[in-house]
Amino acid sequence: PLTLCFPQVLGWRVAAAVAWSVLLLPVCTAAFVVLSGLDPFHPVRWISNSFNDLYTSYVIFCIFLMSVVILVISIFNAEFYAVVPSIPCSRIALIGKIIHPQQVIHSVVHAVMGMLVAWCAAVMTKGRFQFLAVPCTPLESLDDAVPQMCLNEYHLFFLLSGAFMGYSYSLLYLINNMNYLPFPIIQQYKYLRFRRSLPLLVKHGCVESLYFVRNFCVAYYFFGYIPKVWISTTMDLHIDSKLHPLDTLTGLLDLSLFYHAWLCGVFLLITWYIAWLLFKIYATETHHFPVQPTFAEETDQCLPKILNSNPPLIIKFLALQDLMLLSQYSPVRRQEVFSLSQPGGHPHNWTAISRECLSLLSDLTQRLITQQEAAAANGRAKQPAGELKVSPQTPGAVVTEDMSFQSQRSNIVPRASMSSLVKSSLMPLKTSPGSDVGSPFSSPALNCKMGILDVNSPWHGSVQSPHVVRRGPKLWTSGSDLQMNGSHHESFPVLSAARVGSEAVQPSFIYTWLQNKQEQIKNFLSKRVLIMYFFSKHPEASIQAVFSDAQMHIWALEGLSHLVAASFTEDQFGVVQTTLPAILNTLLTLQEVVDRHFKLPHVSSKPPRISGSLVDTSYKTLRFALRASLKTALYRITTVFGEHL
Repeated sequence: PLTLCFPQVLGWRVAAAVAWSVLLLPVCTAAFVVLSGLDPFHPVRWISNSFNDLYTSYVIFCIFLMSVVILVISIFNAEFYAVVPSIPCSRIALIGKIIHPQQVIHSVVHAVMGMLVAWCAAVMTKGRFQFLAVPCTPLESLDDAVPQMCLNEYHLFFLLSGAFMGYSYSLLYLINNMNYLPFPIIQQYKYLRFRRSLPLLVKHGCVESLYFVRNFCVAYYFFGYIPKVWISTTMDLHIDSKLHPLDTLTGLLDLSLFYHAWLCGVFLLITWYIAWLLFKIYATETHHFPVQPTFAEETDQCLPKILNSNPPLIIKFLALQDLMLLSQYSPVRRQEVFSLSQPGGHPHNWTAISRECLSLLSDLTQRLITQQEAAAANGRAKQPAGELKVSPQTPGAVVTEDMSFQSQRSNIVPRASMSSLVKSSLMPLKTSPGSDVGSPFSSPALNCKMGILDVNSPWHGSVQSPHVVRRGPKLWTSGSDLQMNGSHHESFPVLSAARVGSEAVQPSFIYTWLQNKQEQIKNFLSKRVLIMYFFSKHPEASIQAVFSDAQMHIWALEGLSHLVAASFTEDQFGVVQTTLPAILNTLLTLQEVVDRHFKLPHVSSKPPRISGSLVDTSYKTLRFALRASLKTALYRITTVFGEHL
């Protein structure tokens, strides 16, 4: 959605993208008019007629109508954009996205806009494509002197092909994550980015239009009779029997019809892709946020405040991108980050920026560990339910329990312990002397976080292992078990003899029956190929979904590491030294967790080869970029500080 709080950041960018799309529309229209009247055997007449058509009233009207179409398309681009791609992990999830009400509205509007573009293309092409109703072919007998109006199936073919292409564009817009805004790695001028992408845009539009026309011809061959009869009946038009119907092989094998339909698709796709490309270029352009406010009214728009608040994601991405750039190329702005507040002498800017960066990295660490535990738990088999067996003769003896009670007990016992490295870096700034709760840049949500680690956290426990996580024997537990035992946080080592002797723990018959039925249904459905085809999760898509927002963490890593490295010579007050242990702790913990992630099964250790395409797929390799940035950040800090660490 459009950001109303920052119109100077997004509002003018959308307006500029729409303005340039409309200004480029006459150029695309002129190219379409010239190519639609192609006549290579009479080039002079072809060029002169094409230039004469450019000044006609219907071409000018079509340009105005196309401008409205471009405006609508640009509004949908601005409303449906996302800086974090939505990656469906299964086929049923993708179907759910397609039939979502928002996507249905998106598809219907694009189909209507495609029909309008096709109508403009048919009018500008002239000839047999210009009108929907034409006089019927005169009969040989002169008995019927009254002229009759017949349906022009060529015009109808154009209109339906435009609607089909508009819907296909909307469908590919969803499937290929074309609403995703990738930020450029190398900063360039907007003109250079557009010029570099223009040949690829034209090639992509030509090839995609060819596939769209092929698919529409197949669809029209089977279902073209339905709209033709419906429109002719509704508008009281006859069907000319002397012309070949287009829903036959003879009618579809018309090279002129195929060429003009393909050219109409190219015209539609190129104009829409230009609007989409310009919006991407303008929306991802860098924006400089002030580090220190000049006036009190500008406090909410400075970099530390934005990073510690909850703005729209695109604003946060732009702020982190600005942090990464200033940490590398702006010594003056770095001094503002290291400066102390007056009066008071507190490093509010550095505290706010480092707190947010470390919070982002700690959240990613927790997410990866949760994903690794889930992946490890999926491979364990669930044992059949049973009962707790207690010997009444020896009340002091150790309790004998089967695998079912161990499964229930594993939910009560706190999860496996973690190393001191992970435990101390989850909230690195909680106890650091550099953390300033009273900073004007700290939000209330962050101030509320200043406390001890939650007992419910999977990291609550003692330190027993040099590894990040060491699991004991953990069996498959059901969701009802987790809900039943979720309120217990104390350890449950061995039942006392008195308690065991007085009462025997035994699951109820209904609970056991429901569990068995649930397992039977799962086993039954898992053996059905069609069910598993739709509901099975793709491992690669699940991994991509975990790292879908890793661009934020990459910028946080680069910005934080460059600031720390620069502080060795530029930090006059030593504000970075107070949080340097927490920063190294967090980076090393994340490095350990990321290394363990790449050792999981079904996780590729090498990035896939991405061919040059108009649609960006860089989000599929974000985890490899994160791993490289993390190692680089650690080397950058250790190289600068060296023996001082």
